[in-house]
Amino acid sequence: MSDSFVPPGIDLPPSTLPARLAELAAYLAAPAAGRLTEEQRALALGIARRLVCEIARELDRGIDADILWQSWLADGVPAAARLAAPCFARAEEHRWREQSMQQAAMPFAGAAGDARPESEQETLSAVDRAYLQLQIADGRRRDALGSPCIAPADLDPALFRTLLLDIAAWQLGRIEGDQGEGARLGNAVNGLMAKQASAPGIDAAARDYHAALAAEQALAEAAETAIARHDWPALIALAASAHGARFEAMAVALLSAEPAALPLLLAPLRLDRAALAPLEASLAQLTDRAVPGVLADHSAPWAEVRG
Repeated sequence: MSDSFVPPGIDLPPSTLPARLAELAAYLAAPAAGRLTEEQRALALGIARRLVCEIARELDRGIDADILWQSWLADGVPAAARLAAPCFARAEEHRWREQSMQQAAMPFAGAAGDARPESEQETLSAVDRAYLQLQIADGRRRDALGSPCIAPADLDPALFRTLLLDIAAWQLGRIEGDQGEGARLGNAVNGLMAKQASAPGIDAAARDYHAALAAEQALAEAAETAIARHDWPALIALAASAHGARFEAMAVALLSAEPAALPLLLAPLRLDRAALAPLEASLAQLTDRAVPGVLADHSAPWAEVRG
């Protein structure tokens, strides 16, 4: 007996039905596996769209970024497997911070430090100045409407180059591969890669903030204050720098950690065990969190942090 329910001589539609059947089969094989909620999916897709459109506009003002994104959504985003991790990290961090701002009695400071006059900034201590720069870098991770985004300066350089080349290839395909246009886009790619290398991103700001606190032997105090104030960007920055990890990797590691793993994860900051209570409580309240035993692949963030 045939395993197929399709009668002989009747062909399946070219793509949609097999894809749906494959999706259903995967679900039936692991019905308890963690899956994205509608909120998580919408946030991650929005972050990916804003990133791709911003890069496209920087690469070439002649590119219709909206058409590009719709085309990629229809045909598949070329770098989807690599783009998923930073977009998911930013989306989950945003959900966590939004929850904390609604619940915390003392909201953490916003990223409005760039509004201070330069003369005032010059009078700040090294620690305060580094924290201000961290706030400014964090502020670039939201668009004009306050929606979460990824600043190109914060993106892994290899992924940034891949996106640039994929966007350039898409544009060349639309104009039938004009050689002059190809050379111009190639130069634009190289220029943006050089610009990204010198741009002040969240990782550089995190390292500077960590170094300033370490010089004052104030790391533990600052980290405990960040936890008490629900200032998660500061905590992520300090933990990431202490491990020599990227900000996004540490964000995912914290957000996917079981309570028993938090002391080990934050050990380099030498925190008092009791100081972790607000962090544990905040993470426990975050719905649909990806923790070990819920999502199958939970080792990658830890591997990057530990490595």
